[in-house]
Amino acid sequence: MKKLIVLCFMGIWSHQGFAQENEKKVLFVILDGIPADVVDSVSTPNIDKVIAEGGFTLASMGGEVGGYSETPTISAVGYNSLLTGVWANKHNVWGNSIKNPNYNYWTIFRLLRASDPSKKMAIFSTWLDNRTKLVGANLPQTNHFAFDYFFDGMEVDTLNFPHGEDRLYIHQIDELVSKEAASYIRKEAPDLSWMYLEYSDDMGHNFGNSPQMTDGVQKADLQIGRVWEAIQFREKNFKEDWLLIITTDHGREADGFGHGGQSERERTIWIATNSKMTNSYFDQIPEMVDILPSMAAHLGLKIPKKRAMELDGTPFIGPVQATGLKAKQLQGKLELQWKSLSQGHKGRIWVSTTNNFRTGGLDNYWLFGEVELDDENASIALQGIQSEIYKVVLETDSNYLNYWVMKSSGFQKND
Repeated sequence: MKKLIVLCFMGIWSHQGFAQENEKKVLFVILDGIPADVVDSVSTPNIDKVIAEGGFTLASMGGEVGGYSETPTISAVGYNSLLTGVWANKHNVWGNSIKNPNYNYWTIFRLLRASDPSKKMAIFSTWLDNRTKLVGANLPQTNHFAFDYFFDGMEVDTLNFPHGEDRLYIHQIDELVSKEAASYIRKEAPDLSWMYLEYSDDMGHNFGNSPQMTDGVQKADLQIGRVWEAIQFREKNFKEDWLLIITTDHGREADGFGHGGQSERERTIWIATNSKMTNSYFDQIPEMVDILPSMAAHLGLKIPKKRAMELDGTPFIGPVQATGLKAKQLQGKLELQWKSLSQGHKGRIWVSTTNNFRTGGLDNYWLFGEVELDDENASIALQGIQSEIYKVVLETDSNYLNYWVMKSSGFQKND
């Protein structure tokens, strides 16, 4: 297994964000479709250099199996779960066609832009839809959000990149994308950037578990090396504090060809980071939706309460008090469970019986009381309140945890 580096917390952190000694920057990278057992067994010297600075962990993609948040282990669905910090029942991307994203659940880019319009943002991608559909650049639904710089769209250029069944043109585009990302980061150092590389997933679809898949991972590792060198250059010469997060969007079926279901191998992803601020939750199989609040923690980004209460993730960077909230309705009560990650802290329970947020409205929450997080459970009386949905939120000093209790057995897709 990739070596897990456990380091002590460094620096000063408060509920408002990290102390701003050095300017904070973030690059997150998605290497498409690389199973955890493959990245664990293939030589990846550049990813290992990143891990040596911070750590590596297995993680999960796909929401709660059999629950309202169950999310297909499909590429665009995974990207959007990272971008928005919520599962498909909220962001409404169920496949790669990206028919009708719910832009009421903001991406990390929109959150940062709203917090500080002066921040610079960039995307380097081998798939145009990442910018135009998932982030929703220049759409009225996203208030015409625009990147400060983008480098994408080459996969639709069949003149300069003739399309062959061997998918070699995708590798060629990945090469250009990673070189441009490294060059732009070195020169311009945007505050928040996304690099997406596709070739590794194509090798899985074409060849399954194979030397070609291994080769795809090794090619991706070389591309990681370029941006890692650029980040090190910036940190050394400009005293910037960079967070690099590298992940994959899904695993694969047993034979390595397909994905989309809820098998353990399809759900198991991985996260590598240079962060020295990872907390105890990082070692406990975090999830794709945890990446957004972790990036926000590094950036010192204070997410507005109405949006933070909708996030499905727990930060694995910085202090954290609890995770894993679950709830169920039983005999006129809501029975809650969670996992405490600290000692001596209190939390507050909020409940709403509306889901207006998904259509751009506001939900009214009732404060049902205070709990001891160490107890890891609570029972609250509904006092005769009847609803088709109860949105339960556990507020802690570090983050909000939410869980839905629904009377209907399934969730209606709106795509």
